[in-house]
Amino acid sequence: MTDNDQKTDETLAAIDLGSNSFHLMIAKSQFGELRPVHALAEKVQLGETDDAGMLTPSAITRGLTCLERFKQLIDSTSPEKIRIVGTNALRRAKNRQAFIDPAEQIMDASIDVIYGREEARLIYLGVAHTLSDDANVRLVLDIGGGSTEFILGERFEPKRLESLQMGCVSYGRRYLPDGFIHREGFEAAYQRTRIEVSHIRRGYHSKEWQEAVGSSGTLRAIETLISTAGWRDSGIDRDSLEKLKRVLLAFKHVEEISLDGLNHTRKGVVTAGLAITLGIFDGLQIEEMRTSPGALREGVIYDLIGRFGHEDVRTRTVSAMQQRYKVDQHIADLVCRRVETLASATVSEWGLLGSEVDLLIWAAAMHEVGAAVSQKNYSQHSAYLVLNSDLPGFAQQDQEVMAALISGLRGKVRSEILDAIPSRKRVNVVRMMILLRLAVTLKHVEEMEDIPDLSVCANGETLTLTYPQDWGEAHPLTIWEIQQSKPSFEKLGITVSLSALT
Repeated sequence: MTDNDQKTDETLAAIDLGSNSFHLMIAKSQFGELRPVHALAEKVQLGETDDAGMLTPSAITRGLTCLERFKQLIDSTSPEKIRIVGTNALRRAKNRQAFIDPAEQIMDASIDVIYGREEARLIYLGVAHTLSDDANVRLVLDIGGGSTEFILGERFEPKRLESLQMGCVSYGRRYLPDGFIHREGFEAAYQRTRIEVSHIRRGYHSKEWQEAVGSSGTLRAIETLISTAGWRDSGIDRDSLEKLKRVLLAFKHVEEISLDGLNHTRKGVVTAGLAITLGIFDGLQIEEMRTSPGALREGVIYDLIGRFGHEDVRTRTVSAMQQRYKVDQHIADLVCRRVETLASATVSEWGLLGSEVDLLIWAAAMHEVGAAVSQKNYSQHSAYLVLNSDLPGFAQQDQEVMAALISGLRGKVRSEILDAIPSRKRVNVVRMMILLRLAVTLKHVEEMEDIPDLSVCANGETLTLTYPQDWGEAHPLTIWEIQQSKPSFEKLGITVSLSALT
């Protein structure tokens, strides 16, 4: 076994903070496959927001209370690696840090808010491992509490990803408020779904795939109701959906629903979920669908296996960005080496985390992607592309940090650069920004061996660079650029001191 191979019998954990439910999965990794050890799910409805788009205090309290219970199991099983991901509720909430900050303290782990297409990629990864390894192109659907993910994929590779803002919780509140069931609201939810699906219909129409697969949650609950009623042995088709519609619309309120096979936690969302399902079936002309037990949480764990084993998708993502925007690979690699050297010299004093150093190096690799737009103000173009592109493997906060680092490369550093960064993380992000700016400045020096006596030392908020005087005289542009950047560094709270050795 090589150093990069995933250890066998390693315990991994994933927590999916969904808009409707939280899911915890703990599994053993054995030769790249999973053996589930524990699985918990709890209805939380974190997606409950007020009219201003803020998570309600009760939703935050429910979520934190759930995580306290999850933490007990995490502590008792001690997984070597854990990843917690937040989906639509945290993507959209204006006050998400009011939940994330205490949640990270409870779990003693970071919470990654992932974009919709990254959620779709991870869902497909979880589903693909439950299906046969054939050459069929598959349509995978996942109807969540706040969003629905659509994926076209083949074997283990997603080919097309989309996330639409329609979910069984949000549509239930919008079209069937207070739990009352009525045909008008159901039809409104169905028609809204048809409109939303029409925007992606060309790429996901039935002509584009051979098999439709539903992932977890809503679709598996609908399949259970259909099979329990005896309409099909397994799977979902259009006729059975219509039969279920007639049954559900006979009830006046979600609390009245009494159907064999329906979990009580699904009562409040199954009607809206059915309206969405029917809208998707008709919009994409799906005749039938089977379901898979694979879901986001399994995908997160398989992604962890890749990160710490044979392949980290983030490395592929960065390489693809470089190729797409025709980055000068020599310069990018040079800046990566420079920033890695600077980080190594300061990581102990400044307490940079390994994950932060990784983001710093990836930001270095992509710092010039914006030059493809315009060389003038290239760093701002680069920051925009890094922030707003679909970057598989990266969380929303990762992209915000990398964009902030790149935004500070040239000229005066605007205070709003750090607005998206949680206050508790800003000190290290500022330090990383200084290191990246210095690394970019030092790219004009072809070989670090040309500065054999260069030393970098961090002491509190002072960074001292010591270099041979004759080298400084031979590289006046580099010294001048660093001097010109010092006021910007000081504005960020870091003093950079240059010292020439005679």
